[in-house]
Amino acid sequence: MPGHAHIALRDREEPVLLAWPTQGNAGGFIQFQKAADWRAFVERLGIDARIPEIVRAKFTRAQTLYLLGWADFSVLKAGELAALIALELALMDRYGGHISKNKRSFAALLKYMVSADGLTDAQIPMVVRCGGTALGQLTGDTRPTLAERRNALAHGDPFDGLPTGGLLELVRDLINFAYRHYIAEAASLGIAPSAPGRT
Repeated sequence: MPGHAHIALRDREEPVLLAWPTQGNAGGFIQFQKAADWRAFVERLGIDARIPEIVRAKFTRAQTLYLLGWADFSVLKAGELAALIALELALMDRYGGHISKNKRSFAALLKYMVSADGLTDAQIPMVVRCGGTALGQLTGDTRPTLAERRNALAHGDPFDGLPTGGLLELVRDLINFAYRHYIAEAASLGIAPSAPGRT
């Protein structure tokens, strides 16, 4: 994550245990002993560098908050809100013109990804790697949906609890999917992404 080298993280006495999908286990946990491992984990969750800068900047803000979560775990909830805001911006950019203005909402944009743009679980790298399904969080078949999570976070949900496992990774995958044709076009023009995991 360019520009984050100035954020100093010190090793903690106690490791961080985080609910997060792991290989073959959608309900997994991962543990971090060292600050450098946490930084590398957050950096690897960056969206494709060929995505428009305005979206990358908002997603990078979410990564920054996740990074700071090493020092204060509660900051991850702010990172979740920032990630969902970046996702909404990306979907407005890619699909907003296809939905009538009076029916346009974050929930409608998420459903559009599935119903009109053909998103399946097989196109979500996190789901392929870990199993489970994510589509219900977009279509409304699983509660809370991503739109409901965003609304709860934005309106000061007093019961927001622990971080939602895998949220930043899922948002990353959804943004990359929404821009897949844009990315392919950039690649055809010889525009290569920067180093993996960088935004």
